[in-house]
Parts: sequence; C-alpha cells; structure tokens
Amino acid sequence: MSATAPAARGPQPVEIALLASVFVVAACGLVYELSAAALSSYLLGDSVLQFSTIIGTYLFAMGVGSWLSRYFERQLPAHFLRIELLVALVGGALPALLFLTNAYIPGAFRLLLYGLVVVVGTLVGLEIPLVMRILKRNTALKDLVSQVLTFDYLGALAVSVAFPLIFVPQLGMIRTGLLFGFMNAAVALWALWMFRHELRQLGVHVVACFATLALLACAFVFADRITTLAEDRFYQDHIVFSATSPYQRIVVTSGSAGHRLYLNGNLQFAERDEYRYHEALVHPVMAAHGAPKKVAVLGGGDGMAVREILKYPSVESVTLVELDPNMTRLFAEHETLSTLNGGSLNSPKLKIVNTDAFKWLQEGDDTYDVIVVDFPDPTNFAIGKLYTNSFYALLDKRLAGSGYAVVQTTSPLIARQSFWTVATTIESVGLTATAYHVHVPSFGEWGFVIASHRPFRRPELLPAGLRYLSLPTLPLMFDFPLDMARVPAEVNRLSNQTLVTTYEREWGKVSGH
Repeated sequence: MSATAPAARGPQPVEIALLASVFVVAACGLVYELSAAALSSYLLGDSVLQFSTIIGTYLFAMGVGSWLSRYFERQLPAHFLRIELLVALVGGALPALLFLTNAYIPGAFRLLLYGLVVVVGTLVGLEIPLVMRILKRNTALKDLVSQVLTFDYLGALAVSVAFPLIFVPQLGMIRTGLLFGFMNAAVALWALWMFRHELRQLGVHVVACFATLALLACAFVFADRITTLAEDRFYQDHIVFSATSPYQRIVVTSGSAGHRLYLNGNLQFAERDEYRYHEALVHPVMAAHGAPKKVAVLGGGDGMAVREILKYPSVESVTLVELDPNMTRLFAEHETLSTLNGGSLNSPKLKIVNTDAFKWLQEGDDTYDVIVVDFPDPTNFAIGKLYTNSFYALLDKRLAGSGYAVVQTTSPLIARQSFWTVATTIESVGLTATAYHVHVPSFGEWGFVIASHRPFRRPELLPAGLRYLSLPTLPLMFDFPLDMARVPAEVNRLSNQTLVTTYEREWGKVSGH
C-alpha cells in the first residue's frame, strides 16, 4: 500500500512573525551601520575612507557573530530575546553616545566608534543564524534560506532608501537610532510573547523587555536635550538653530562674537568678520568686470555673497545654485539671519536653484559675466568633485568670454599644497588662474583663485560703503610671501581626487587628528 503524500501546510503564524522580524532586524542593523559611518564622516571628514572602514569593520564583526552562533545550542528563543535587547540598547544609543563623546572626550571618539561598531556588528551577526535555527524546526532548508535572505535583503533595501530621505531629515540622527532601537526591543517583546512557554525565568525577561523599552522611549523624548547637551559643549556658544538635512548638519550659534554658521561641525562664517571674507570673495571680480549683468553663485546658500553682488546697479539677475534647500530657506526666512545677508535671498533679482552645482553646469548653456564659487573646503570626495578639472571644464563653458569666476580655495598658509593644486587644476582646462589672499581672523590667512579667459586686471573703482576692501588694499592681496608662494602641484581629477588626500594631510597636521 503506497504512503499518502503529506498534506500541504501553509505558513504558520510563528513562521510569518519570525520572517517579519528578519525584515525588522535587517533594517535596524543597517541603520546602526549607516549611523556610525555618517557620524564618522561628519566628525572625522573624508567620507569614502570613513564609510569604507566602518562598513568593513561592521561586516567583519557580523561574520564573528555568525561564527559565535554555533555555541548557542539550547534555549534559542531566550538567546534571541536577549540579543535583541542588547542590540536595541547599544545600537539605539550609538548616535547619542558618539555625539556626547565627541563633545566631552574627543580623544576617545575613534576608540568608542569602532568599539561600538564591533559590538553591534557581532550582535547583529548572531541574530539571523538564531532565527534560521528556530525556523528550522518546521521549514525545509531550501525554503528556509531563501525566505530568510529575501526578508533580510528587503529590510536592508527599505532602510537604505528611507534613512537619508525620511528618517534623518525628519527625526535627526539621535532619534533615528533610538527609534530603530525601539523596534529591536519590540521584536524582543514579540519573542517574549510567542515563546513564553519555552522561556525559563519568564518574569526576569518581562522586566528586561519593559525596562529596555522604557529607557529607549525616555531617551527618545529627551533626544533634543541630549543633542543640545552635546552641541553646546562642542560649539561653546548658544545654539539658536540646528537641523539635519539629507546633505549635512546645519548649526547656527550665537555668542560674544555674534552668529556663526557650522556645516558638519566646520565653521563657515562668523558674524564679526564675515564681511572681510565676502568682500574679498566678490568685489575683485565684480569690480574688475566693470558692468556685470548676469551673475551666478555656486554654493553660498547663506546669501552673504549675493548681498555683496547686489551692491552693483548693473546686475540684472543673480542665480544662486545651492544643493540644500534647508540652507536657502533658513537664511531667507529666519529674521536674524536674513538681516545678516541684508534680505538678499528675497531680492526680486535672485533666482534660487536647489540642485547639485555639477549637474547644473552640465545641463544648462547660459553664460554668465561673473560666477562666484563658494563651496565648503574639499573635506571629502563628494565636495572634492567640485574642485576637479572636470568641474572647471564645465565652468569654462558657462563663463562669458570677458567674464571672471572666483573660487574660494582654503588657506594658502596652512594648506599650501592644496591651495596651489586648485590653481593648477584651473589652468589645466585652459583658463588663466590668478591667486590672491586675505586675512580673516576666524579662519586665519585665506585664499581665492580667479579663473578667466583673459588676463585679470585689478579694478580701479570699488562700490561705496565697504567695510574692509579698498583700492590701496587690493595690490597687497595679490602678493604672496615666501611661506605661501606657489609650489608644484598636480591636477585634481575625478579619477584620483588627490586634493582631498592632500587637504586632509595638511589640515590634519594642524588639528592633530
């Protein structure tokens, strides 16, 4: 008599719930990995290096966790529950701990960063093998592997899209970490309910779950205070505005020296002396042109450069290309900050384009009499591409034949090789490069390079009412003392981005990191 084929069995509730938990733990694990990498690139610079080393360390730690899972033989649901609670606490608190450490014990930041990455990665590496072994009780191996990996990859996909576009802009880095820690704890709570009949010391597990949830919820509620505590210490002055966009961390402080703007922890301007920087950036090229009508500003979302440009009656239109809409919105709408830029971002002559400057140069064909390039220093490869020969070749096409472009170009004293790398790169695309410098107390000696199709001729007339720049001052700006004089430098290309490496080395000698 032939054996009867077993009846087809649909997925059981416990299996569905376990697979859903795989989706959640994969999403949580990737959030902790991305948080660590993003914070390290914010605070240490060079995003490619930081992301590479953090992700590599995290994956290695996951491998260690997977290997260690072989030693968990009994009470698998209990081990899974405990690991979820540990991941929830350590991973959820990771951004907050790193922010506070950077503010109060900066020397320990790297050690804690990689220590937390190893701990969280090891714990995450334990999760999936334990889930698979619990599911193995009722599921065929081939189905088990495909199902678990499918949900694992789907969770990673979902959070990789949502992390930069939704969670960080809406919640900030600290609350995002805590939210996903809460989700890990919720998985632990589910495991507590689902496997309650298998768990020894059920009461202890109940207390641990609810204590973890309570801690994370409390930290989530007070996340703003944690952020303020860390940033007040880091920035010294009182913080009047802070926001995290998909592109950067924006912080504005107010103190004895007035307002200061920081992007990813790097000072962009100080109210007490920003006029020196912006007058030196804008007026040599604007006044030298004579009567510029169409002007473009790349970067400079604070509106300070636009303020100076609008002092020329000949100007008919200004196009401001700023990647981050949060910057232009802040400096257009915030009462105090819009006063600093003279309301320039609300001028009827101004058109704001919130897009990547590289893309904007590629896609348009309008030419401009003056182009002001006011990007942050090339601290990472994302910004470094805006200092390459590819970028300057595009700039060349958008610059009128009689026009001038000016590029802010870091300190020729501290980062001498970096400064002259920019000049060499501009010359490599056939433009004339004319370098000059100015002393800005908040930054020290700072440099600029003028790019043009024709030789630069110093202006003979400047607008009235300037606070720093004068005709007798101009010749001094174009004179470089011996310790800032030109040195040989190679071209910065997209394929090598040598400028980022050089910049990190030169400024690293000063900061000691």
